[in-house]
Amino acid sequence: MRKLLFLIGILVIAFPVFAQDATPEMTTMPESAPWTCPEGYEGQTLSIFNWSTYIAEDSISNFEAACGVTVIYDVYESNEAMLARLRGGNPGYDLVVPTGNTVAIMIAGGLLEPLDFANIPNFANVTDALKDPSYDPGNVYTVPYQWGTIGVGYNITKVGEPITSWDQVFNYDGPVAWLDDLRGMMGIALNILGYDPNTEDPAEIEAAKQFLIDNGKNVVAIAGDDGQAMLERGDVDITIEYSGDILQVINSCECDNFDYALPDEGAVVWVDNLAIPTDAPNKALAEVFIDYILDPHVGADISNYTAYASPNKTAIAEGLIDEAYLSSPIIYPSEAAMQNLFAILDEPEAEQIYNDAWDEIKISLGK
Repeated sequence: MRKLLFLIGILVIAFPVFAQDATPEMTTMPESAPWTCPEGYEGQTLSIFNWSTYIAEDSISNFEAACGVTVIYDVYESNEAMLARLRGGNPGYDLVVPTGNTVAIMIAGGLLEPLDFANIPNFANVTDALKDPSYDPGNVYTVPYQWGTIGVGYNITKVGEPITSWDQVFNYDGPVAWLDDLRGMMGIALNILGYDPNTEDPAEIEAAKQFLIDNGKNVVAIAGDDGQAMLERGDVDITIEYSGDILQVINSCECDNFDYALPDEGAVVWVDNLAIPTDAPNKALAEVFIDYILDPHVGADISNYTAYASPNKTAIAEGLIDEAYLSSPIIYPSEAAMQNLFAILDEPEAEQIYNDAWDEIKISLGK
């Protein structure tokens, strides 16, 4: 029953973003005015901690120019790396970008500051389906940034056939990379084994751990969000990766060598979020930046650059998102594909069990 509930939740959360809002050709909505910065922030500094390759090339420089501020921009490769940094004491970050299940862990650990939505009027642009998520009821601490899936990027020429099953990945006779996303990878294994991908049962987590160890003989790397680069270079023929990262490879290649698949057994859907960590030096400027990101023009620029799905209903309604992206089943999966997607939910009580299992997997595989 629990698996059914969170699957229904994903259909409610994710699919309507495309089905209801991605119809720019049907709207007469006038284009919104460009974003302007509130006064009083000139000379200040904002420190951001975000995933790599996850913002448009001019998003930061445009914000600096609009507000007369300086932005320090650091990157991380996993939620776990970001968490470890903050748990040791916030070294000075004003903004972080955690995935949904990590948000709940951060809230439980007192690592996030409540948002003042009086400073974030552009929250009105967020699609209703992505508001009030289970990991942050009422959006007390977060707003959505981008959403997408974890699936399989592969070289069609090398693999020789379309990928439709996880068996083709785990049994492939050639180099494969996994994504260094412990809950995502464990969730995939649990789902294949017929268990709840969010189980807290130590025996089921142990079974998933053993499944990955037993089926990891073709793994040459557990990639820290750079599996797409390994695929593009030819280091691997298959990589488990984020949807947008693979679409970037497909678009930049100008070839027919690469594709992305959501295996029939099921795959992960996720939402990343903007949040302010506890002890942020400049919370007010961070809220101004969040409002800037939720501007339809800015949000569209980011989604058009990163090739991830936009949570911004105004950007979609105004036709600011690339039409080819709106029609892409990689970015916005079909209703049928959505039926097989599952979310990784917050399980703070089982966090250490999952962490230990993932460490054992990496040690066993020599990664």
